[in-house]
Amino acid sequence: MNIEDVKARVKELLVENLGIDADVLEYDTELFGELIDLDSIDSMTIIDVVDDEYGVSMTGADKENFFSVEAIANFIVNHTEA
Repeated sequence: MNIEDVKARVKELLVENLGIDADVLEYDTELFGELIDLDSIDSMTIIDVVDDEYGVSMTGADKENFFSVEAIANFIVNHTEA
């Protein structure tokens, strides 16, 4: 699984499902910071989207795994069977 492809798809999914402006969202943008300002409800959406798209459960994952598109993509790649 190519990390760059996963990052691009995760960004696309977040834009589609959470209404984030694609021009503002970079791979390293803090998702729960002032610029994007997601909340705990949004984290549940992320969990659902990742599970649906990749079959990877983020339920119970440490909060640093939700920090950015890059962090989510790394979690997916590290928890996907080859």
